[in-house]
Amino acid sequence: MSHLITLTKPDDWHLHLRDGEMLRCVLPDSARRFARAIVMPNLPTPITTTELARHYRNRILQALPCGSGFQPLMTLYLTEETTAAEIGAAKASGFVHAVKWYPAGATTHSQQGVRDASRCDRAFAAMEAHGLPLLVHAETTDPRVDIFDREAVFLDRELSPVLRRFPRLRVVAEHVTTQQAVQFVRAAAPHVGATITAHHLLLNRNALFDGGLRPHHYCRPVLKREKHQLAVLEAAISGDPRFFLGTDSAPHPRRDKESACGCAGLYTAHAAIELYAEVFDQAGALNRLESFASFHGADFYGLPRNVGQITLTNSPWTVPASIPVGNDVVIPFRAGERIPWSIVAECIQ
Repeated sequence: MSHLITLTKPDDWHLHLRDGEMLRCVLPDSARRFARAIVMPNLPTPITTTELARHYRNRILQALPCGSGFQPLMTLYLTEETTAAEIGAAKASGFVHAVKWYPAGATTHSQQGVRDASRCDRAFAAMEAHGLPLLVHAETTDPRVDIFDREAVFLDRELSPVLRRFPRLRVVAEHVTTQQAVQFVRAAAPHVGATITAHHLLLNRNALFDGGLRPHHYCRPVLKREKHQLAVLEAAISGDPRFFLGTDSAPHPRRDKESACGCAGLYTAHAAIELYAEVFDQAGALNRLESFASFHGADFYGLPRNVGQITLTNSPWTVPASIPVGNDVVIPFRAGERIPWSIVAECIQ
């Protein structure tokens, strides 16, 4: 028996769109499912200034499908040279909504990220003063720390001191993956939140080795033990407004994912809201999906809730085996497999 669920059009509070041909290929998937998205700034040439963000936003708008109401919400890439004046310009722009902290070397195109957080204090002070959120890729790059412990260690050693120095700083711990991260957010002030991905809700670290090494399940932060997966699931379905949807959908060409040093990231935008519906349905919490997907993030960022709608039904469909991009392809999450929820209709207002 089919079941319909209509939601206020959701937002994606953590999205990678890339640039050029990849941007043009993947953008329609997000634009169909979301009204807005926080767009990550880690391009090969990072988006470190408001002017670079303006140009990148224009490229996104030019690549949108005709008639789409999708709004890209831009971010700046934090460096140790980011000035208070640049933070002020970002806030005044009206289109830059956050600043992203990448520990140097933690993930894709993060080499120009932060090595010593204390050298960013002028930027943190300006962000605190302007109410501009700091989005954090919460993984230490200390090679002495086990890769499965790097999120918890970063929160304790690196983010906690920043919050002590700047207690009014608005912070989002991105793509939380551990019990410790959930506890960290819950113990923090109300202006500290977290995004949660569909793939960290659906997978644990066994998926990295299911039937052999699975490079298309490799992401950063890496998948964790089942106990952590369940802790993050409980946070997502709890109704706690500090936790909200952020896909971290991250497309890579197949040749880069399957290389000797494969890229981190899963492409989930092709089925993003459908995957979250699957998670919430399996947990018996479909009645809480709308708040998680459509309300909590908007409220945290101080933006109006959307007025359009999207309707889903529990009608299965098969994910394509690949998505063409130039001379290569992107392998989407669940390639060639069935997803139990599908979009029936969407209304953009």
